[in-house]
Amino acid sequence: MTAAPAGRVPAHGTSVLRARLRETPEDFRVEELDGFEASGSGEHLLLSVEMRGMNTAFAASHIARWAGVGEVAVGYAGLKDRHAVTRQRFSVHLPGRPMPALEGLGIEGENEYLRLLDHTRHARKIPRGALAGNRFVLVLRGVEGDRPAIEERLQTVLDRGVPNYFGAQRFGRGGGNVREALAMFSGRRVRREQRSVLLSAARSQLFNRVLAGRVEAGCWDRPLEGEAWILDGSRSVFGPEPFDDTLAARLAAFDIHPSAPLWGRGELRSGGAARDLEMSLLEGEESPLLRDGLERAGLKQERRALRLRPADLEWSWSDGNVLEIRFALPPGTYATSVLAELGETVEPAARGT
Repeated sequence: MTAAPAGRVPAHGTSVLRARLRETPEDFRVEELDGFEASGSGEHLLLSVEMRGMNTAFAASHIARWAGVGEVAVGYAGLKDRHAVTRQRFSVHLPGRPMPALEGLGIEGENEYLRLLDHTRHARKIPRGALAGNRFVLVLRGVEGDRPAIEERLQTVLDRGVPNYFGAQRFGRGGGNVREALAMFSGRRVRREQRSVLLSAARSQLFNRVLAGRVEAGCWDRPLEGEAWILDGSRSVFGPEPFDDTLAARLAAFDIHPSAPLWGRGELRSGGAARDLEMSLLEGEESPLLRDGLERAGLKQERRALRLRPADLEWSWSDGNVLEIRFALPPGTYATSVLAELGETVEPAARGT
């Protein structure tokens, strides 16, 4: 039995490039797209910051110390990597208290910083997931490959989208989160906060396995009989229902997508050929153990889109072999899904590929 992350199968053919990514944090810029407007008043201080060389958890801990509150009083919508330049918002609960001196908030180090961009008041704590998406600016250096072929592949990504895999960060170093999930399901006790991480890894493993199978079968972006559809940018699922011209037009317009299960208790929403394929792909290796563990943990059947289309995809070249790619993605999706359809991007050895 293996607990390695499910293999990622490319949808658009063999690699067209090899390049270096994140030689500096400025080569990987991420801006969180706000999911709501600030109310302008309330017990929470809303901080918009730019960070370099620090992740969200570190920044939240620093903000809590600056404000003199516990970390539970600090809210944020999503998690950002420290090997990047990122922008996001934090909320700080300050009921009946004045705002601390803003001059003490920033950090200016040799290789890292935290800078305040804006601040205002808000009525409530930022909940996890309360973002509209993320905008990326990625710089690939030392690009090897035929430029026309690379640009043709980028156009294919724009026209057809990419498979909506969960990224490697879901699975931990060397896929360790999946192994830990199996151990947890076998009775090993884990911390409460670690439990949710391991459950997510187990679900992601099963989803990626179904998606990879549908990519291999050539049906990741087209329907099977019995398809369960998911609305773009939503968790709303409908079907199965007969595929007709109306559904075909909505599929072509990226208004709906084929879906695969996020495993849990209950009946699969899919039917017919789609259901048969899903179950066949979830019978081998450790999949039955992961399915059983997720059901015993009380999670319920949900669905996730098989297809992802980056918004506002643009690219430009500089210095001959430097490629800058710009696009936006919805919450819960990964820039690595876009890059993987181009080829191999190698990061500094300390961070892996």
